[in-house]
Amino acid sequence: MKQIDIDDILKDIEVLIDKRNTGALQNILIDLHPADIAQIISHVKKDERIYLFSILPPKVASSVLAELDPPLMEELTEELGVEKISAIVDEMDSDDAADFVSSLPDEIVPEILERIPEEDSDEIKQLLHYDEDTAGGIMALEYVALPMDATVEQAIQEIRRLKAEQEVTDVYYIYVIDDENHLVGVVALSDLVLAEDYTTLKEIMKTDLPKITPDMDQEEVANIFRKYDLVSMPVVDQENHLIGRITIDDIVDVLEEEGSEDMAFIAGAPDEEITEGSISKLARARLPWLMVAFLGELLAAFILNQFDVTLRHKLMIAFFIPVIMAMGGSTAQQASVIVIRGLATGDLSLRDTGPRLLKELKISFLNSLFFATVLFIIVYLWDSAFFAGILSVSIFVVINNAAIIGALVPLTFKRLNIDPALAAAPFISTTNDILGILIYLTITTVVINFGM
Repeated sequence: MKQIDIDDILKDIEVLIDKRNTGALQNILIDLHPADIAQIISHVKKDERIYLFSILPPKVASSVLAELDPPLMEELTEELGVEKISAIVDEMDSDDAADFVSSLPDEIVPEILERIPEEDSDEIKQLLHYDEDTAGGIMALEYVALPMDATVEQAIQEIRRLKAEQEVTDVYYIYVIDDENHLVGVVALSDLVLAEDYTTLKEIMKTDLPKITPDMDQEEVANIFRKYDLVSMPVVDQENHLIGRITIDDIVDVLEEEGSEDMAFIAGAPDEEITEGSISKLARARLPWLMVAFLGELLAAFILNQFDVTLRHKLMIAFFIPVIMAMGGSTAQQASVIVIRGLATGDLSLRDTGPRLLKELKISFLNSLFFATVLFIIVYLWDSAFFAGILSVSIFVVINNAAIIGALVPLTFKRLNIDPALAAAPFISTTNDILGILIYLTITTVVINFGM
C-alpha cells in the first residue's frame, strides 16, 4: 500500500464531509491504510471525526481504533452505541480488543461481552486479568500451533485455513506443541516454505527461541526483541504451556509509549500532553514538577542569602553563579541520560554501578580540567589570579560532583524498582543548582577568609 500525503487528501475529505457524501467518503477511506485513516480523523474537527468514524465498516473501524491515541479513542466511543461498539470489538484481535474494552466505562463492559461470541468474550476476560504493562497485557491469543508429527503440507494448509477464516493475521512462526500443549519448538515461516511437503515439523523446528512469561515487564520484553532481532515471541506459563504470542507491532507500540513517558519525565510534563487533554487538566499535571523546581530554587535563594557577606565582598562573585549552575546542571543531565538509556536498552545493569560511576568520573575529570583551565585564563585576564583560582577550583568540583549525581541517581532508582527516567526530571537539575551554589560559595568564603 503506497504512502499518501495527508494534507492533499484532507482537503477533498473536508469538502465531502460538508456535503455529507457518505458513499464517496467510504470509497476513499476503505482504500487507505488504517493508520492513514486514524491520522485523518485526528486532524478534523470533533463533529467531523465522529461522522467519519461512524461511516466506517466494523472491520475497518476496529483497525482504525487500534491506531488512535487513547483520548481520541475515548472521545469516539462515547458517541457510539453498544451495538456499534460490540461489532467493532468482534472484529478486533484479542490483544487490541482487551485494550479497547479496558478503556470503556465499566457499566457497559458486561453488555459488550455478552453481545460478542462466547469464545471471543472468554479471551478478552483472560487478557484483562493481566496488568497492561506486562507481557500478558500486550500478548494476543491468536497463533498457529501444531503437533511435532504434523507435516509441512499440513502446516501450510492450516495457515491457509486460519487466514481464510480470519483467525490469525500475521504469521511469522509455527509453534510446535506436545499432547499437553507444552511448547517444544518453533518453525519459522521461511523454513516452512523451503522444506519438502512430507517433512515433519519436528525435523525442522528450532528449540532455542527465547520465551517469555505473561508477568514479564513489557519494557523487558522489548529489550529481548531488540537483542535477538525477533518479529514474534511465544508466551508461556510457568509450566511451559503455550498461552499466546507477542508480535513486533506490539513492541513498536511499547517503545513509542516508553519513549513518550521518558521524554515527558525529562521535560517535567505529563505524558498526556504529547496527545491531548484539557488545559486545566494539563496545568494541574504540570504543577508537581514545577513545584519541585520552585521550592528548589527558593532553597537556592536562601543559600545565597546566607552568603551575603561573601557576595558583598566582591561583586564579581555573583557574575559567575549562572556559569557554575549551568555547567553542573548540564553535566548531570548528560550523565543521567546516558545511564537511563543504557538501563532502558539493557546495555547497563545494576552490576555495572561501580564501573559506570568510575567511567563518568574519568570523563568529568577531563571535562572539568578543561573548563577549569579555560575559566582560570579568562578570569585571570579579567580580574586576578586569586579569584581565577577560586573559580577554577569551584567549577572543577561542581562538574565532578554533578557527574556522580547524574549517574548515581538513575542507578539508585533502578535498584529501588522506580523508573530511572524519573531521575532526569527537573528535580535533578534543581538539586545540582543547589549543590553547585553551595560548593561555589563555600569554597569562595573559605578561601577569602583564609586568604585575607
